[in-house]
Amino acid sequence: MSNPIVSNIMRIPAIQRQSTLSLISTIGITLFGFISTMLFSHLLGKDLMGVYYLFLAYYGVFNMIGDGGFGQAAVKRISEGNDQNGYLTAYTTLRALLILVSTLLLLLLSPYFIDLQSYDLVLWIIIALSASFFGHTVTYGVYGLGHVGVYSLSNGISEFFRILFQIIAVLLGFSVFGLYGGFIVGILISGIICLKYFTFKPAKFSFRHIRSLATYGFWIFLIGTGSIVFAYADTIFIGYFMTNGDVGVYRTAYQFTSLAAFLSVAIATTLTPKISHWSANNQMDKIAPVITRGITFSLLLAIPVAFGGILLSERLLYFFYGADFAEGSTVCSILLIMQIISVFTLLLGVALTASDHARQAFYAASIAALLNIALNVTLIPIFGINGAALATLISFSLNAILISHLLKRYISIRIELLPIAHIIIASLIMALFVFIYIQFVPLDNVVVTLILVVIGALIYVFVLLKLDHGIRDEIAGMVTTFGLPWPKWL
Repeated sequence: MSNPIVSNIMRIPAIQRQSTLSLISTIGITLFGFISTMLFSHLLGKDLMGVYYLFLAYYGVFNMIGDGGFGQAAVKRISEGNDQNGYLTAYTTLRALLILVSTLLLLLLSPYFIDLQSYDLVLWIIIALSASFFGHTVTYGVYGLGHVGVYSLSNGISEFFRILFQIIAVLLGFSVFGLYGGFIVGILISGIICLKYFTFKPAKFSFRHIRSLATYGFWIFLIGTGSIVFAYADTIFIGYFMTNGDVGVYRTAYQFTSLAAFLSVAIATTLTPKISHWSANNQMDKIAPVITRGITFSLLLAIPVAFGGILLSERLLYFFYGADFAEGSTVCSILLIMQIISVFTLLLGVALTASDHARQAFYAASIAALLNIALNVTLIPIFGINGAALATLISFSLNAILISHLLKRYISIRIELLPIAHIIIASLIMALFVFIYIQFVPLDNVVVTLILVVIGALIYVFVLLKLDHGIRDEIAGMVTTFGLPWPKWL
């Protein structure tokens, strides 16, 4: 007998179902991740947290070299449905060679980077790169086959075990080395989970496969390089110009603001293989509506979190992460605005790249990345970590503008102005309540602060659902399809 809940879920259109499942997984892991980061911040302090963030930054750079853009290229070609075994085998071979090149490059350059000389960073980065060869090869293959739910679930479970491993290791006294180990365990677990759906068989490949991957992957690599600049240039430059503690404060604030963006990440993850498939089968008319709606639903979270976060960032950082991290409140406010911009950068970028216009996406990313580097070098020595946040905001804004300009040559994306206006109005009403509240009630403990956050969120949701019946009906439809009750008064 079939499970009625599962049957109801399967009746939801594929994109909505996969986005919702991805969102549920992302919410759970995000909350778990936030709680664990709070624990690590209190136990390790800002200096050791800074060391871990530098590990992630350098791993990100050398893993990008070790992938060469061929991972996304493999996803693209496999999702098109032609000669899937040949493309996967070609990618695996290229990946192994590039990991070797990346490792040798790391060993050659490490003497010139002071940050890499402490806490065995080079050794742990090499171990992580080796783990990524297995984990990413399997997960990319499954993702390319269209198993988006499996891919999202594996990422969620692996993140859960990563965090759990890190918590246990830190509590046992392994300090930052426990954080390294947990990160590597997470990579391996994601691949193990996806193995059941990894139905590929080794196959001969030719120069044709490599050339096809390289044609697409070259631009993905260059775009990825720009993404790495956006993700980690600020961290590396802060580590160079300032201290590990400053890196810890900055990246903790950055992670805190990522709460505003996880809706857009869940949606983008779901849409990438779909858009690739539509593009390959000349169904371009299907792309614009899902991107338009994806932007609106992403802003459902990004805008209110930014409004509320700007007012409460200092108190939230103080209570959640400790007194040392409260100095990142200005960084937090700047990056919350950036996260709103990132909704457009991410989803419009997915539409441009997955529809086989990676070269155009590279043009936008490269210009914005060069600006990001120049601004970091200029602003960090003057304004410290606030300068890094400003550099990120300005370069993200330029990237969004350039992507939008290039995309309109191929796909016409119409922004839903009325629903977004309703989101802004509801956010402003919520922010007004928060502002008045803090004038009369001192936020001198975490309970009072959390009560304010919950009440503010309820006000926002209530006002928005009353203002926008379209959003209300769509959310209500998904909720009731999952077998959950929907309050009649909404």
